Amino acid sequence: MSVNRRDFLRGAASGAAGTALTAGLLAEGARVDASASQPGTTTAAAYPFHGEKQAGILTPGPASKQSNACFAAFDVTAHDRAGLAELLRTLTERARFLCTGGTPPDLGVGQPPADSAVLGGVVPADGLTVTLSLGASLFEKFDLSDRKPKRLTPMRTFPNDQPDPAWLHGDLLVQCCANHPDTIHHALRDITRHTRGAMQPRWKMDGYNSPPRPSGTGRNLLGFKDGTANPTGDNAEQLIWVDDPAEPAWARGGSYQVVRLIRMNVEFWDRVSINEQERMFGRRRDSGAPLDGSNEFDTPDYAADPQGSVIPMDAHIRLANPRTAPTEPQRLLRRSYNYDLGIDLNSTMQAGHIFVCYQQDLHRQFETVQTRLIDEPLVDYVAPFGGGYFYVVPGVTGPGDWFARGLLS
Repeated sequence: MSVNRRDFLRGAASGAAGTALTAGLLAEGARVDASASQPGTTTAAAYPFHGEKQAGILTPGPASKQSNACFAAFDVTAHDRAGLAELLRTLTERARFLCTGGTPPDLGVGQPPADSAVLGGVVPADGLTVTLSLGASLFEKFDLSDRKPKRLTPMRTFPNDQPDPAWLHGDLLVQCCANHPDTIHHALRDITRHTRGAMQPRWKMDGYNSPPRPSGTGRNLLGFKDGTANPTGDNAEQLIWVDDPAEPAWARGGSYQVVRLIRMNVEFWDRVSINEQERMFGRRRDSGAPLDGSNEFDTPDYAADPQGSVIPMDAHIRLANPRTAPTEPQRLLRRSYNYDLGIDLNSTMQAGHIFVCYQQDLHRQFETVQTRLIDEPLVDYVAPFGGGYFYVVPGVTGPGDWFARGLLS
């Protein structure tokens, strides 16, 4: 790889970041709609809003996550803690209604309609989850540093990153996931309408989840299955929910969230040989199997390949998850999506990956894994430019509760 080619790729990626700004564990008992819009999958009609953990992190049932998502960061403009508390109550009220569904009130002909009617006269739940998380800046803004989760900081910049301030950080993050994109548009439009004056958008990215083709895990825009090695069941629970007694009491039961907006240089990737592509990932493109296996979910045997003759030592899967006893606690839960913003000013496709993960400890898990990935071969084809670190607050336990109530109690 020549230096000029790499510089060109990085220049193209930085152009992506300068485009327009508009670019929980789910409770048991979710209702399943067998008339799913994507062949081979089923979608949930609704997920319960109330629970000890927020919805939108782990999804029960045959689909690991909803098909569509939006990640919207906001700056809080409320003037004091009382204003912040009112904002959080409003966010809770709107999220509860939107995730449950129902008929908006009739305010009369002399008033603006109570709802945009994007989804019709009756709002369907459509598998919507609204997940709220807080950024480090919120705690500084409202003099709550003594109550900030211990490991929450602004997102670290890694050597291969190309950060654009317009796409970074935020006081809070609203994650909406649903079965259809108009449900997400409706939800975010409703939320911003009711919170105008207390928070303003900072950046927003919409994503979509590729269905299994033909089976197994969905694919990213480089054509490879994405999230094959995600922990499940009890393994996932033990890796993502914060239970450290050193954390503030209000924060226990939450999770640290990382969002990374990653431009993919897809046109250049398409000119790389399939052999080189597969060696960079360490997996077969067609089946998703590790290079030393036959099926997607086969476990790579690194002990039998100590020199990396089959799966290179710098292959993505080998660096990300070496599958040793010391690295087992470093695993994290991914919930990522693809994005497509069209083309940039250079007529280059502006598409990529919304990397999202949840964990108990940002340093032990995400930052340790990402450090191993510094200068991996894939960096010539991907360019992280935005996102942030956030803390997913505990769930809303009932009608009298609201997001992060314990923080302000």
